[in-house]
Amino acid sequence: MATYPSLVKKRMRTFYRSLNERDRRHYAAIEAIKLGHGGIGYISQVLGCDQKTISHGIAELEADIEPSNSQRKKGEAVNA
Repeated sequence: MATYPSLVKKRMRTFYRSLNERDRRHYAAIEAIKLGHGGIGYISQVLGCDQKTISHGIAELEADIEPSNSQRKKGEAVNA
């Protein structure tokens, strides 16, 4: 498994902290998926998050869950 240089890890952590909770899970999940075997543990260490958080994010992505806070344009009708 590939590892990231320290500068990349620092930037990943900064970006991760700027996200909301759901987006953090999804970002961590995508990074872990990209790395393959051992990715969950490595990304958990890099981002300082729980492995269960990453697993939850992977499950959400695999289930193709729609965002719960989807936004629509002002005046746009809601699909019935």
